[in-house]
Formats: sequence, C-alpha cells, structure tokens
Amino acid sequence: MSKTKAQTLTTTERDKLLATLKHRFEENMRRHKDMSWPAVVARLDVDPGKLWSLSEMERTGGEPDVISDGKKKDEYVFYDCAAETPKGRRSICYDRAALETRKEHVPAGSAMDMAADMGIEMLSEEQYRELQKFVTIDAKTSSWIQTPADIRKLGGALFADFRYGHIFIYHNGASSYYAVRGFRGALKV
Repeated sequence: MSKTKAQTLTTTERDKLLATLKHRFEENMRRHKDMSWPAVVARLDVDPGKLWSLSEMERTGGEPDVISDGKKKDEYVFYDCAAETPKGRRSICYDRAALETRKEHVPAGSAMDMAADMGIEMLSEEQYRELQKFVTIDAKTSSWIQTPADIRKLGGALFADFRYGHIFIYHNGASSYYAVRGFRGALKV
C-alpha cells in the first residue's frame, strides 16, 4: 500500500491514538506478558504507516491491542479485541469476486477489500483461535476468516464465532452478508 497524505496522522491524532492504545495495553497485561509499552511505541515509530492502520482499526470499532503467544518476544501483533465483530466492518461479503456476483441487495463492500484498504490482514483460523485464548469474542456476532483457495474456488468462505463455550468454524456463500458478520484483523509491527 502506498502512503498518501490521507494515510498519515496529525500529531494530535497520533498522540490521542497512542494514549488510547497505551491505556488498553496497560489494562490488559495478560494479553502480552513480558512486553513493555515503550518497546511497542519504538517499533511503531519506525513505521508511522502502521499507526494509520491502527487508527483505522480503532475508528471502525476493532479495539486493537497487542497479543503475545509468548513465542516471539520481539514481534508485536495487534489484533482486533472488541468483544463483538467491529461495528464499522459489518454487512459485507467476503471478497471482491463475491461482491461482483451480487445483482440485488449489493453490500457496501467486502472484507478482503476493506482489510487491504486498512493495511491489515484478515485473521486466519489459527489467529482467530489464538485470540480466543486471551479474550472471548463473537459471542453474539461472527467474523469472516481467511478461506483456503480450494473452498473459495467453489464459491464458499469461512467465518467463525463463539457459542456454547466453543469456537465454531462455519462456511457460507462468499457473497452472503449479515448485519452481525464482519471481520477481524491483525497488524504486525
């Protein structure tokens, strides 16, 4: 993604975002044991474009926070940690190809396009399951997840949710969309 003026933050926007992220980081230390906020900020300072992507995650309701599985102490990955799929990313189909097949009741966009525009990646099944270890998500909503090419080639796409104390992975037509389905993203810094 090429950076444009619209994809940069003012000093005020940057400071406000960092204050929000710092507060969330400090309130949820169980998500990132043995990590320090100054180290995360130092990494963000190397690539200011990542801050813009984080601001998009925040703006659309994702409540991004660093998640650590403890394997890579020098890798910082922000995940959407909102309890339910982000409100600003719902009622969208899976990808551009699915969007183009819709003739009636066309959704506003697709999850894959929105993720690319935001500079983030849609969660894989593995990442979705990892995130559930740190925070219960999608107890009332569902989120599109990355779909293997063989499933997508047949017109399907995968989504996930959390019901009855378990993570469920389902399939649906990629062109479907629902008011309670969106997507979650990840951003490596």
